[in-house]
Amino acid sequence: KKAAPPLPSSPDLAPPTPAVRALPRRDITTPFPVQQLVVRDALDGHDLLVQSPTGSGKTLAFGIPMVERLSPEQGRIGALVLAPTRELAGQIVEDIRPLADTRGLKVAAVYGGVGFGPQIKAVGRADILVATPGRLEDLIARGVVVLEHVRVLVLDEADRMLDMGFKPAVDRIVDRTPGERQTLFFSATLEGATGKVAKQYTHDARIHTH
Repeated sequence: KKAAPPLPSSPDLAPPTPAVRALPRRDITTPFPVQQLVVRDALDGHDLLVQSPTGSGKTLAFGIPMVERLSPEQGRIGALVLAPTRELAGQIVEDIRPLADTRGLKVAAVYGGVGFGPQIKAVGRADILVATPGRLEDLIARGVVVLEHVRVLVLDEADRMLDMGFKPAVDRIVDRTPGERQTLFFSATLEGATGKVAKQYTHDARIHTH
C-alpha cells in the first residue's frame, strides 16, 4: 500500500484532519515511520530538518501538514515546494493534489523542458506551487511568480538539489519568501555542506532522522 500519514485511529499521532480522513478512500491506511516522526510537529508549525531517503513516504509527511495549514487565497501562493527534477516535481503534485482538493486548494507545477504558456496559466490560480529552481527563477524574472505570501516552504531532496549546483538559485528563491515562514527541509543527509545550508534556511528547527 502507499505511504500514509498517521490516521485518526491513532490518537497519539495526527488529528483527524480533512485530508487524513480522505486517505482511506485511496486505500492508504498505514503510516510510514517518517510520517510518524514528522506530521505532528509540522502541523504544529515547527521548522523541521528531516533526514530521510527517497521512497520513505516523505511526500505525504509534508503534504498533509502543508495542506492543513493553508486556506485558498485566490491565486496567492501560500506554499512552495522546491524539488531538483521535473520527475520529482510531477510525482509530488500527483501525491498532494488529492489532499489539496479536500481543502479547495489549487496545485501547480513548474519545471523546464516544456512550454511556459500552460505553466503560467496554472500559476495564476495556484495556492501550492511545486517547482524546480531554474524554471521558478525564469518565472520570477518574468513577473509571473510572487513569493511574498509563502507561509510554508519545503525543500525536498535538498542534498541532491545542492549537488546539482542549484544552491545560488535556491538562496535567491528563499530570500524572496517571508522571514516568518515554516520551513521543512528534507534530505538524505544532514551532514557537511547540506547541514550548514539546512540551518541557514530554518529557525529553531526540530530534527528527525529516519
